[in-house]
Order: sequence, then structure tokens, then C-alpha cells
Amino acid sequence: MSESNSVSGQVGALKAPTLEDLEALAHAAYAALPSRFTSQCEGLVIKVEDWADDESLDELECESEYDLLGLFRGQGLTQKEHLSQTGDEPNMIWLFRRPILDFWAESEETLTEIVTHVLVHEIGHHFGFSDEDMEEIERRAG
Repeated sequence: MSESNSVSGQVGALKAPTLEDLEALAHAAYAALPSRFTSQCEGLVIKVEDWADDESLDELECESEYDLLGLFRGQGLTQKEHLSQTGDEPNMIWLFRRPILDFWAESEETLTEIVTHVLVHEIGHHFGFSDEDMEEIERRAG
């Protein structure tokens, strides 16, 4: 088989990462984070869905379902005095597969880099940082 047929066969066999694939990437990215960071995330649940729900998209004033790559819901560490009330849901991070894959298709970054970035961004909300805070941190970090 010629090299071009071999490459063509490999490309033809490629499939988009599934929800389970992205969830595995997210958990591997989380496991690779420094323990001083993750030790403050006890009980944090990470989920992967194809899309954000309409309520979240409306609440965040997204123009398109592709605008939201991840979402944090819960009470961050800065609201700790309000935690541990009966019936509280655990802090949760959602990563949205379809918008992430769309971003990846237009990016120079690897899928792992993108998933890690979105995960760290959402964990930043768990720590009480706003989007503006995190943009400033990233800008300063270069």
C-alpha cells in the first residue's frame, strides 16, 4: 500500500471524540494538576455534555450554543460560610463537547490543551475568580 493510501485509510477511520473520551481527558487533566490546587476541590464533580442547556445560555447571554465551552455551578470557596446546608448540590463543572470540538477544529492547540484550559478556567470560578480576574491572570502570565 502506498503512503498516501495508508494515510487516507487512517484519516478515514478517525472519529470525533465521544462524551466518554472527553470525560477521560478531563479527568486525566484534573489528575495532572498540582495537588495544592486540587486539594481545595474536594467533592467537585466534573461532567461532560454535548451542549449547555438553554437556561444557562440565556443566563450568560450567549449568542450561540457554541459560545459556552464550560460552566461552573455551585458555591465557590469564597462562599464557604454558606456551604454544608442540607440539600445543597455539589459544586459541578460541565465541559461541553460540541463547542470544545468546534473550538479545537479552528485552533492550533491540542484537544488536551483545550480541555485542560477550560477545566482550569472553571475551577477558577470554584476559587471565586471572575472571568475578568482570570483574563488578567492569564495576561500577566504571558
